[in-house]
Amino acid sequence: MKKRMSTSTSLKAEPKRQRLFTHRFLPMILLLSAAFFVGSAFIITDYKERILGWGSVMVLQYARPKMCETQCRAYGTEALPRGIISETSDLEMRPLWGLQNKKKPKLPMNLLAIAVGIKQKESVNKIVKKWKDLEWNDHAIHVSAANQTKWWFAKRFLHPDIVSEYSYIFLWDEDLEVDHFNAKRYLSIIKKEGLEISQPALDPEKSELHHPITARDEKSTVHRRTYKVIGRTRCNENSTGPPCTGFVEMMAPVFSQASWRCAWHIIQSDLVYGWGLDFQLGYCAQGDRTQKIGIVDAEYVVHNALPTLGGSAANKVPSSSSSSEPDGRSEVKKQSFIELEIFKNRWKRAVKQDNCWVDPYEQSTKKQ
Repeated sequence: MKKRMSTSTSLKAEPKRQRLFTHRFLPMILLLSAAFFVGSAFIITDYKERILGWGSVMVLQYARPKMCETQCRAYGTEALPRGIISETSDLEMRPLWGLQNKKKPKLPMNLLAIAVGIKQKESVNKIVKKWKDLEWNDHAIHVSAANQTKWWFAKRFLHPDIVSEYSYIFLWDEDLEVDHFNAKRYLSIIKKEGLEISQPALDPEKSELHHPITARDEKSTVHRRTYKVIGRTRCNENSTGPPCTGFVEMMAPVFSQASWRCAWHIIQSDLVYGWGLDFQLGYCAQGDRTQKIGIVDAEYVVHNALPTLGGSAANKVPSSSSSSEPDGRSEVKKQSFIELEIFKNRWKRAVKQDNCWVDPYEQSTKKQ
């Protein structure tokens, strides 16, 4: 009888224990399960994000060259590092030497263009001078800006889109004698030779030579390199760049339409003398600069090297040591060297910063 009672008691107690377990421990188990699933979800999400992050990095790494290929560049500038490209210009005059006054507030600029006949020149305060004595007057566009260089004019008035109708651009100094130069024969030669950038050779007996490669070779129609020793550089048949080959002087360059579209972008709007440009023109040669750039010997000129900017040195009266007036010619020369260093530094910086630009001559230069 006692055994039955104890059994019955234990049977009754069992459901009670189950209810106690259900009420006390089941909620705890459910909470733990929920925490496990939530934690798993966060871990999985974080893992997925990391996987996606790695994937993004890998995509960016592998896509970088493709991005460089599709990077938008202005037509004609593909051969240049991005930082050296000077895309815009202005009609503001630049001083021949010294720093420009940056403290002066920049006022809104307006452009006044006047078409005035000779008889009306007095009415515009003598803006136009009499040009009638020049036989080519009726076929020329006259632009006058005192104390500005040809590179200042070229950057502002010879934009590639403006001169796109011309096959070749002659950008010459004014102190050249052309008694032995025939333009038609010259054009025929450079077309036949496939020269994108060229210049007429200089008569070595009568000209002031700054670069040996520009001297005329009487036995040649065209030459593309020199074999002289220039400073520390020994030029030979293995030379691949300036001053041994792929070079013309900035005094009398002739550009094809395609090469000018590129070269115009290298001209810096704020550097008026153009020093340093000649050593980088090979990048605009539309191919191998050792073949696409040359000196035409058959049609040559005489370079008189007459100083004009800053006043004529030959006619200038020597100033006394006590005079505070700067010597124009010496200041022009000083500024030219300053601009050369500025341009060289800009080129180096542009090459360093443009990760998408590849120098086609880098390896050959190192070998040289």
